[in-house]
Amino acid sequence: MNWDAISFDWNHVRAFLATVEEGSLSAAARATGQTQPTLGRQVAALEEAIGVTLFERVGRSLTLTTSGAQLVDHVRAMGEAASRISLAASGQSQSIEGLVRISASDVLSAYQLPPVIAQLRDRAPGIEVEVVSSNAISDLLRRDADIALRHIRPEQTELIARKLADSDAYLYATPDYLARVGNPKVVDDLKAANFIGYGAPDEMLPHFVAMGLPLTRDNIRYHSDSGVVGWHLVRQGLGIGVMSEQVAALTPDIVRVLPDLPPVSFPTWLVSHRELITSSRIRLVFDHLAEMLG
Repeated sequence: MNWDAISFDWNHVRAFLATVEEGSLSAAARATGQTQPTLGRQVAALEEAIGVTLFERVGRSLTLTTSGAQLVDHVRAMGEAASRISLAASGQSQSIEGLVRISASDVLSAYQLPPVIAQLRDRAPGIEVEVVSSNAISDLLRRDADIALRHIRPEQTELIARKLADSDAYLYATPDYLARVGNPKVVDDLKAANFIGYGAPDEMLPHFVAMGLPLTRDNIRYHSDSGVVGWHLVRQGLGIGVMSEQVAALTPDIVRVLPDLPPVSFPTWLVSHRELITSSRIRLVFDHLAEMLG
């Protein structure tokens, strides 16, 4: 190893990589929790250390130079190596204290995780929990979270996954709303009903049609990317929505629509990184989630 050839600071490399990945100094500053001037100085210091201009600066815009673009893959590999070091170090921690980040959908985060975390508090009061509420799939390899609850099985070999359960989802609405649309008895009675979409109507419609519902785009009058918001729209009597029976059981002001309609079944997977799971605190939280949600 030629140690004299390594003349730059990793923090400066990190600033360069964050700027490339996020698209601008301001976005990189938000992502890393630093100020924009600080990141700008770090990038400039890297340029000076390696003797290469990385960005062309036009007004407030930054554009990668040819030399900068040629270095990106090498810098990205350094970032991935740094993440692996962090994973390995976290995995070696045997303390039953510290932060554990759990990623889950907004519905699961709001309705099912809080009582589970309350039980965890009594079991391991030294553990701090951050709930990463997102309907996007978190990247555990890049440390978006330590543990994730997902409805699809991961394919990466670096991850371990445990199937917790299969859940059923049904149609629900308020009794008042069903009375307004004539208390439907068969699926054809739903043609004039409003439905709540979780996401864009054009994306949601095929899921309703797959359930055998005779709906069109016009039926989805209210929608949100947030499942929690969508469920509250159902609770306000704005239409019919799909929800897991576990969450519906926690909501006394709604009733099942067409009880004989077959459910939509979906799995829940508990996922973590193979190295992280050797950490005592993460292993404890992983096993606790498996026990309480399985």
